[in-house]
Amino acid sequence: MSESGGGGRNGGKLDGFRIGHVPAGVGDLVSDFATEWDEVRFASRVWERETAEGARVDLRVHVLRGERLATLADLRDFLAEYHERDPADGTFTGFRHGGLPGLVGATEAFWLVTPGVAVDVLLDATLGGQPELLAVATGVDPLT
Repeated sequence: MSESGGGGRNGGKLDGFRIGHVPAGVGDLVSDFATEWDEVRFASRVWERETAEGARVDLRVHVLRGERLATLADLRDFLAEYHERDPADGTFTGFRHGGLPGLVGATEAFWLVTPGVAVDVLLDATLGGQPELLAVATGVDPLT
């Protein structure tokens, strides 16, 4: 893993977005990754910490880009496949990111920004629960 030049405690910029809120208590090791999975490109920023057992991921922000992400339902189904969970998992409820509908669970929030562009935020449950997760998610905005 390499240190990120654009991250840090304020979140920084990631693939056309500004990460405006990073919770207190997340690890100081910040890394950026670019990957692709099933024709969807990921730009990811990960905050982690070293523990006695090894590295622990505290926060992940992914910007996803791909034609198959046309609707929120498409995004939900893609992320279910990616994270290897049941797409009918009823643990997600609706939330609003500005005027955009999204889905939020105990440790993950995601929304479709425009067809083909989405954001997925995952936060360790010990770092403030869903209120802190929503604070991170609603603090991710497109750069203007």
